[in-house]
Amino acid sequence: MSTINHPHEPRPMKKWAKHKGENSWTMFKVMSEFVEGFETLNKIGPCVSIFGSARTREGEKYYEMAVELAKKLTIEGFGIITGGGPGIMEAGNKGSYMEGGVSVGLNIDLPFEQNHNPYIDRDKNLDHRYFFIRKVLFVKYAQAFVVLPGGFGTMDELFEVLTLIQTKKITKVPVILLGKTFWTGLKEWITSVVLEVESNISPTDLDLMPIVDDIDEAVRIISEFYGADSDSELSPNYEL
Repeated sequence: MSTINHPHEPRPMKKWAKHKGENSWTMFKVMSEFVEGFETLNKIGPCVSIFGSARTREGEKYYEMAVELAKKLTIEGFGIITGGGPGIMEAGNKGSYMEGGVSVGLNIDLPFEQNHNPYIDRDKNLDHRYFFIRKVLFVKYAQAFVVLPGGFGTMDELFEVLTLIQTKKITKVPVILLGKTFWTGLKEWITSVVLEVESNISPTDLDLMPIVDDIDEAVRIISEFYGADSDSELSPNYEL
């Protein structure tokens, strides 16, 4: 077997700073958040997760679209899950609240932007320290996802869901991008570069994210996906 000759002597291995036992206790913090989330959300029915920017203000186009979307989904029998903060999240919870529906907020501790909005059901307002736990709850109890314009956090949530569906880690469910002006350029780049140039996805993966401008069309896609039987029982995603 040949020996690799290194031109330089390797430097000493990097070392961690002292954590003072923090890593040992992290496990219990994680378990506590999962237990609280599962016990709370297991008691509610099927929901739709709505993603979008925390910076969108009341009165702006996409805020008002999110309110109407949540209203119509509530009338269809779905609860609404959001990230619990302002902007699109507030709009989603507001629409559900206005129709007397189930309004869930999965808050995350952040140094800015994030404070829970007033339209979340008191017993369904959860605070999270860890993003990954929040993501599991977003996905596990949602039967569909509607994604409005947003920033890095919204993109992260979108591609997390698409990856889980693509890899068959969760059941295929509707993932709808609401707002053609915002989303069309992204999908064109995915098509022309990610698919056609680099072949990093399959052509059928493009079908996972329809883009619509009409709220009724988004609701129709979700309703038709589950069929005409509104009383049928649905199952949570993620077998954990």
